[in-house]
Amino acid sequence: MAKRVLAIGIEPGNAGHSAFPQVTPEHARSYIEAQLLRLRGLGFEVTSCLIDLDATAEAAVTAAFRDESFDCIVIGAGLREPKERLLLFEKVLNLVHRLAPEAAICFNTTPADTAEAVLRWVDP
Repeated sequence: MAKRVLAIGIEPGNAGHSAFPQVTPEHARSYIEAQLLRLRGLGFEVTSCLIDLDATAEAAVTAAFRDESFDCIVIGAGLREPKERLLLFEKVLNLVHRLAPEAAICFNTTPADTAEAVLRWVDP
């Protein structure tokens, strides 16, 4: 059975790009899709969970775990930067820890290195 990966990140259109001004929402979407395809090509089953910056974020993450289990959860850099997102990042991280205690947790540094983050912790 293929290893399962959940990719959690900020919906690119809602991210605000002050931390990464060179990355437009279109660029971010393109990178995200390319990385998800790359992970699938490596043999992973991948679920994307793009969240908003409001109260619906926790519900979206919780819903992703409702009927599925994952071997690895990758949390996007947009949740860690800018500093104003620290509380949201902590909420998401604590949800992941509670809902998937056996899963590896990893972090990408840009939308373009998600596969490398996953491969650090889980073999396909």
